[in-house]
Amino acid sequence: MRKITLLLLAIILMSCNTVAQDKKEKKVFPITKNKAEWKSTLTKEQYKVLRQAATESPWSSSFNSNHEEGVYVCSACDTPLFKSEHKYESGSGWPSFDREIKGNVGFDIDYNLGYARTEEHCATCGGHLGHVFQDGPRETTGKRHCINGVALKFIPKKK
Repeated sequence: MRKITLLLLAIILMSCNTVAQDKKEKKVFPITKNKAEWKSTLTKEQYKVLRQAATESPWSSSFNSNHEEGVYVCSACDTPLFKSEHKYESGSGWPSFDREIKGNVGFDIDYNLGYARTEEHCATCGGHLGHVFQDGPRETTGKRHCINGVALKFIPKKK
């Protein structure tokens, strides 16, 4: 009787892992392209980060040391994402901001490393930008938007 109970319990627990849980809901974004179109408009590194959610190497972005005034836009579709006034030196190796331009950045939860992280993507094209963490400057938002520099283009402020 005990073996049957354990077998039934195992079957019930395994049935809780349905296909619906494994499928990530596909979002539709205002700008959509197929794989070939994205590959033709993005560099190899941009494609890996923006379309395949890769992470660039730390300290590889020239934006880490950029202190000019302006706006950081999505390198795939030019949507304004972050203002330079909200950029700060986090010491993480990636460009970091304490806030996004509201409505232009979307958020999802990913478990790619085995635990929940808040992923950020461009709300216009769906391109992966990076992740947001709760260890940013306490005097402002407390958030650290840790962004792959290759996902960004910088538009300097006109003087």
